[in-house]
Amino acid sequence: MSRNGGGEPLVEIEGVSKRYGSIVALDGVSATVRERAVGLLGANGAGKSTLMRVMLGLLPADTGTVKVLGIDASKPAWEVRRLLGYMPEHSCLPLGMTARDLVVHMGELRGLPRRVAVLRASEVLFQVGLEEERSRLIRTFSVGMKQRTNLAQAIVHSPGLVILDEPTNGLDPAGREEMLQLVRRLSSELGIAVVMSSHVLEDVARTCDSVIVLREGKVAATRAIDHSAAAVRGDMRVRIVGDPDGFARAARDHGLTVQLDGEGEDGWLVVRGGDADGVLTGVRDAAVAAGVGLRELRPAGPTLEESLIGAIG
Repeated sequence: MSRNGGGEPLVEIEGVSKRYGSIVALDGVSATVRERAVGLLGANGAGKSTLMRVMLGLLPADTGTVKVLGIDASKPAWEVRRLLGYMPEHSCLPLGMTARDLVVHMGELRGLPRRVAVLRASEVLFQVGLEEERSRLIRTFSVGMKQRTNLAQAIVHSPGLVILDEPTNGLDPAGREEMLQLVRRLSSELGIAVVMSSHVLEDVARTCDSVIVLREGKVAATRAIDHSAAAVRGDMRVRIVGDPDGFARAARDHGLTVQLDGEGEDGWLVVRGGDADGVLTGVRDAAVAAGVGLRELRPAGPTLEESLIGAIG
C-alpha cells in the first residue's frame, strides 16, 4: 500500500493492543498508512474508534506504538494533536454558538492568531457549504448542517491529517452524498490527508484510496482502491432479460467477444472489446438489435466488496 510517492508514512501502527477490562478492543494491530485517504472499515465494535483515539493521543495503548506524521502519538500528545483535525462520530457542538464563532474559537484553540482564525473560519465554512448560514445558531441547524460544521472545525487550522469518525452517521441520502463529496475533496483538492472510519463499504470505496479492515480488534485485510480502473477497463459482466444467444450474435456483429460466465438463465455474460466506453456503447447497441433488456451491468473482475467479503465477515 504505497501511493504516496514513496514518502514518509502518514501513520505507522505497530503491535497496538488495548483492553477494557476483559474486553479486547485492539489485539496486536499493525498497519502503515501512506495513501492520502484511507478508510478504517469494520462493524460496530471492531475497534475503529479505539484505534483512532490512540492515534490522537487521547487514549494510551497497552502495548505497541503509533506514529502520526512522524511523531509518537503517546508523548507528548499535544504535539500530535496540533497537526491533526478530528471529527467525532457523535455531535458535541455547543448549540448556543453560531457556526462562525465556534469555528473561529476552535482555530484559536489550535494556535491560530485571532485574525487568521477569522479568515480561515470564513474559508472553511464556504468550503463545506455553510457560508450563508455562518451567523445562525447551531441549534437551528439540520443534522447535515451540524455534521458540516463539525467538519469545518476539524480542518480550520489546515491540519496535515484529519481523522473522521463515521462522518455520514445519521444523515439522510442527500446529506450523505454531500458529506462524501466533501470528504473526497479534502484529499483530492485541499491537500489534507484523511483517515475515515465507517461500517459502510460504499462510503470507503467512494472516498478513499485504500482500506484497512478491522475485525474483532485485529487487521483482517488491507486493499488498495483503484478509482481509475472503471474508466480504463473494457471487460464488462452483463446479465440480460431475453435470448442470450441472440444478444451474443448481435454483440459480435458490433466487434465484441462474448463468453458465458455461469450457467442457466441467470448466468453472467462477459463482454470484451476495447476500452470501457466502446464496450458500453456496443452492449447498448447489441441489446437494442437483439431486442433484449439489460438486467445488470458491471466491470468484470472481482469488486472491492467481493475481495473483502471474507474479511468483513
